[in-house]
Amino acid sequence: MEKFLENLQKAEKTINTCDHIVYVTFPLIKDKNLLLKVFTETKKGIGYCINAILQYEYLYKRIKLFKNPKINLRTFQEKCSIRYNITKQENNLITNLFNLAENHKKSSMEFMRNEKIIILSENLETKSISIEKIKEFLILAKNILEKSKNKILR
Repeated sequence: MEKFLENLQKAEKTINTCDHIVYVTFPLIKDKNLLLKVFTETKKGIGYCINAILQYEYLYKRIKLFKNPKINLRTFQEKCSIRYNITKQENNLITNLFNLAENHKKSSMEFMRNEKIIILSENLETKSISIEKIKEFLILAKNILEKSKNKILR
C-alpha cells in the first residue's frame, strides 16, 4: 500500500480516537493526563495528514522532500495548502499547535487549573491549553483530514 494512504488511515484512526476521548471520556473522568494525551495525539494526527499530502505531492513530482521536518512543514504551508484549500487561519492554527507541542515537550512541569493545562517552561514562562483550545485543534484536524481525503482519494 502507498505510504500516503497508510498515513491517511493512521490520521483518521488517531483523530477519531481523540474525538471520542474529548467528547465522551474526558467529561466523565476529567484527568489532566487524558487531556495532554489528546493534545499530543491531535498534533500527531495533523502530522499524519501533512505527511500524506507531502508524500502524495512528492509522488507526482510537484514538490521536493527534505530530511528536516520544519522545511517540509514550510513546503506544505507555502506550496501544498493552497491546492488542498487549507486557509491561512488553518495554517496559523497548525503552527500554533506545533509550537505549543514543542513547548510542552521542552517544559519542566505542567499542571491543571480550572480545566486548563498550564505548561511551565524552564524560564518560568507559562502557556495554557484549555479544553476549548483542544476542541478547536480537533476541529482543525478533522477539517484537514477531510480536505486531504477529498483531494487524494478522488
